[in-house]
This record gives sequence, C-alpha cells and structure tokens, in this order.
Amino acid sequence: MYHHTIARLTVRALLGRRRALLLLALPALLLLIAVLVRALAGPDDRAAAEILAGFALAAMVPLIGVVAGTGAIGPEIDDGSFVYLTAKPVKRHTIVLTKLLVAIGVTTTFSAVPTLLAGWILNGNSGQIAVAFAVAAAAASVAYSAVFLLLGTISRNAVVFGLVYALIWETLFGSLVPGARTLSIQHWGVAVAERIAAPGMHVSSDVALPTALILLTVVTVAATWYAGQRLRSLTLAGEE
Repeated sequence: MYHHTIARLTVRALLGRRRALLLLALPALLLLIAVLVRALAGPDDRAAAEILAGFALAAMVPLIGVVAGTGAIGPEIDDGSFVYLTAKPVKRHTIVLTKLLVAIGVTTTFSAVPTLLAGWILNGNSGQIAVAFAVAAAAASVAYSAVFLLLGTISRNAVVFGLVYALIWETLFGSLVPGARTLSIQHWGVAVAERIAAPGMHVSSDVALPTALILLTVVTVAATWYAGQRLRSLTLAGEE
C-alpha cells in the first residue's frame, strides 16, 4: 500500500523552492516569537500555552497542512500529469495512501517539531507544555493532511478552500462559536494537549478526549477513502 517512486516524486514536489519557503516561514515566525517572549518576559507557563494554542495549533498547523495536503496531489491533477501516473498498474488507494503519508510526514515535521522547540524556548517544557502541544500538532497534522488531500482531488481551487477552512472556520468560528469547536480539528488537538499537559497549565478544551480521538480517526479514514474514490472517477473520466 506504499509506493516508493510516488513517494519520492511527491516529496520532491512538496519541497521545491517555493513550497519549501512557505513551509519554513510560519515555523520560523513561531520560533522568533518564542525567543522574543522568553527574552522579554522570561519563562511563563500561561504565555507558552497561549502562543502554542493560539498561533502554533490554530494557525501554523492548518496552514502548513493546506500547503502539504493540497500540494501532494492537486498540482498533478491540474496540469494533467496525473493521467500518466494512473496509467501505471498502481491501485488508486495506494496512490492516495502514499501521498497522504508523505503529506503527514511533511506537515508533522514542519509543525510538530517547531512547536516542540518553541515550547522548550518559552518555558523549558514546564508542565509538559512543549510535549503536549507537539503531540497535539502531530495528531492534528494527520487529519489536516487527509482533509486537504481530499480537497486537492475535488477542486482546482483546493488551496483557496483550504485557507477559508483554516482561517475562517478553525480560527474565527472555532474561537467565537463554542458549538463549532466540536467540529474543529484544532480543538481536537487541544483535547490531546490537555490530556498530556500537567494540571493547571492553562490548557483546556471544550471537546472530551475520547470524542476528539474518535473524530480524528473518522475524519482521517473517511477523507482518505473518499479521495481514493475521487481518483478512480477522475481516471474513468480521463479514459473516456
């Protein structure tokens, strides 16, 4: 269910010069903020939790997910090179799973690792803050990658729709509308962070951990399966 050649080509496409700059920009900004806050305010548990939740998990992770998830497959569909890929004897779900694993790896590397480093800079991992949000970022990266990969198979404007979801639904509605948080990948990640962080570390979620884990799994599996179905229909349309 994993194709090395497809994986290598996908990694090369995602880490091209333009996308690499996009993938590096937000982690660099997070680390810069962490250094400045630590220099100006010293170690502060509340500041660490607010920055990691409000910037890393709420903005950086979904935006990196948009770049990696849509970039793993969308450009190939847009420029028509996907037709040559499907001409090979490779199952469509193998293509999807391979590209998803690459997208997850890229998203996790460029989001969970900087989150861990920022947490260490901010408060030295006091109360397991750094580890908690790094694990949360990794968990959210899986779901974001699957959702945005699916968007890449559905629309030529996948990046636009991904940005709308990340910036409006996750960031705006997720912050202002309590009921929307139950359907927010960001808040599922916060539930994971709350479980790992020590009590009293200013980390709280409106979503219970079991619910968050179930929803993370369901969304990832459903998005991956449907993306495979979309590729199959795109192949049939191209053959006709």
